[in-house]
Amino acid sequence: MALQIKVARLVLAGVVAAALSGCVSVPDAIKGSSPTPQQDLVRVMNAPELYVGQEARFGGKVITVLNQQGKTRLEIATVPLDSGARPILGEASRGRIYADVNGFLDPVDFRNQLVTVIGPITGAVEGKIGNTPYKFMTMQATGYKRWRIAQQVIMPPQPVDPWFWGPHPYGYGGWGWYNPGPAQVQTIVTE
Repeated sequence: MALQIKVARLVLAGVVAAALSGCVSVPDAIKGSSPTPQQDLVRVMNAPELYVGQEARFGGKVITVLNQQGKTRLEIATVPLDSGARPILGEASRGRIYADVNGFLDPVDFRNQLVTVIGPITGAVEGKIGNTPYKFMTMQATGYKRWRIAQQVIMPPQPVDPWFWGPHPYGYGGWGWYNPGPAQVQTIVTE
């Protein structure tokens, strides 16, 4: 009986761990219609005219927000995206894009924020970063997602002691508390 309880607890722990790790999915707002939107900015910038009309998904940090008649242009310093289409923290910029969003977006809400945009590539335009000429890829964002940065505490893995659980003549059993090390704080991108 005690062995069955131990096995059931280990199976339950595995199920809980699998459920918590779960599959990461792309939010509906930036799913798009293509199963594999273009995400390679270097490839697109080598021949932008070949990609006009193709759906693309890019994300990164919003550098500037320019409100124009009927639309807002986001200048984004792109970085690679993870499997959930979130910008990967700490990655170097792959290049800059202009993403045009229909309607008004308040610069206060978007400047220096992480975003992911999806929509068709519309070409490339000449611009400047500071005083340096730069060629920006342009796209019409049909969807966008603004991300938050949060911190989470990661506890070190706890040992699984098969003798800890189960009946013991002297109480709860085990050999005392095992401290595998300090908890770590991790910065993550979340909804």
